[in-house]
Amino acid sequence: MATQQSRSAARIMMAPAVILLLGWMLVPLTMTVWFSFKKYLPLRGGDLGWTGFDNYVRFFTSSAFWPSVQATLVIVGGVLAITIVFGVLLAALLNQPMWGRGIVRILVIAPFFVMPTVSALVWKNMFMDPVNGLFAHLWKLFGAEPVSWLSEASLESIILIVSWQWLPFATLILLTAIQSLDSEQLEAAEMDGAPPLKRFGFITLPHLSRAITVVVLIQTIFLLSIFAEIFVTTQGAFGTKTLTYLIYQRVLESQNVGLGSAGGVYAIILANIVAIFLMRIVGKNLDT
Repeated sequence: MATQQSRSAARIMMAPAVILLLGWMLVPLTMTVWFSFKKYLPLRGGDLGWTGFDNYVRFFTSSAFWPSVQATLVIVGGVLAITIVFGVLLAALLNQPMWGRGIVRILVIAPFFVMPTVSALVWKNMFMDPVNGLFAHLWKLFGAEPVSWLSEASLESIILIVSWQWLPFATLILLTAIQSLDSEQLEAAEMDGAPPLKRFGFITLPHLSRAITVVVLIQTIFLLSIFAEIFVTTQGAFGTKTLTYLIYQRVLESQNVGLGSAGGVYAIILANIVAIFLMRIVGKNLDT
């Protein structure tokens, strides 16, 4: 059992890292809140004074605000659904004994290490291009008219691109969870005559609940700030303008740092609402 002296020593040693992390978070947050109450135009006069809640009202009453929130939530929900479902299936498949399993695991995990801008460019030019893309050639092979993915199915295309990036992460976490499952339970169920689907549904899947919760929470944190994929592919057109991209667009168009800062505060509020919702719905699995 740790003594009072050892606990005090541990706190002293952890203090520099905690202070650094708090400063890393609090300084930008404080500056964002401060600028959100000011009219600050860096290229047109600089600080033009205090505006109160005017920036918040302008950003909230913008016609693009609620569509951007909806697009953000649709992308997050779509990516989570795809990565969880296919992550579980891939993890179960990769856990089976087969030739070259190590190489297959590396190939499955590899997309996670590709930069978002690079993967978005690859999908845009090599797969989704309506003239020279792989999908266009496949469509022509079956006698169908090629689809202009980024304009006709723009939101679905963004979800597909982002899902491809995050599927390896979900697969890796879920595969680790499957490998920690006690094989004696599965062997006992098999000896009792339980078919594979029932063994998966009543033993493997409940065992993965905590891992799925971790995947959902971590992915949601990053997906709420998705930007690079949209910037490279659609630039916010065709209903793909997320809240993060809207903030960037407002600052770029109006050169008003205060207006963008107000949007940043709204993004923080949205992230906290989603986080609280997830913790109440799925976060209980972490306590069991």
